[in-house]
Amino acid sequence: MSAIILDTETHDMNGYPIEIAHVPVSFVDGVLVVNKDACFDEYFSCPESISYGAMAVHHILESDISGKPSYETFRLPEDVQYIIGHNVDYDIQAIKLADKTVNAKAICTLALSRMVWPDEAHNLSALIYLFTKGSVKARESIRNAHNAKQDVLLTAVLLKQICKVLGIKDMQSLYLFSEQARIPTHLTFGKHKGTAIKDIPADYVTWLLKQDDLDPYLKKALLKG
Repeated sequence: MSAIILDTETHDMNGYPIEIAHVPVSFVDGVLVVNKDACFDEYFSCPESISYGAMAVHHILESDISGKPSYETFRLPEDVQYIIGHNVDYDIQAIKLADKTVNAKAICTLALSRMVWPDEAHNLSALIYLFTKGSVKARESIRNAHNAKQDVLLTAVLLKQICKVLGIKDMQSLYLFSEQARIPTHLTFGKHKGTAIKDIPADYVTWLLKQDDLDPYLKKALLKG
């Protein structure tokens, strides 16, 4: 089964993908293997100017994407069945602007990190520092973070740690752990923010379940009770 770690940089929040990177990963004899030699990383143009807020994060300039192929030309490799990423839904949303037919199982390393290390900061840079105990080498890598290629390679480091801690030896098991990790235990918004799902008043649960834009994982949690 084909799987990739994916990262995008966008022209604005929830915007067009102007840099896309992905790297193939697989399990060989129960060990996660990252095929760095097959890493894809390209700039793409888009119909709107890069916002300065986004530019301050990823440092991609208009001159970097001038003359590049349109984001609409991007296509995933054939037969990708799993897409892995840190807050993966954001990246899938971005590439779906190019190709609405994208239909792969999503594995979220952010959700998994929150499950495995609940008391730590969960941004990618903080987790890499955690694993390396604040090493100089980690700092050199992290200074290039928010470059899509560097982010997919750092996510691969994180993913290996997750698999080691949880004893994961195949992609389907990784996906199932991710699905479980994505189901919230507490409400994160509204007048009952911070309340355990099981303690939310029944009338509020009923109201939430009627909302058209309800997160599917929150819906699972509410129905489970």
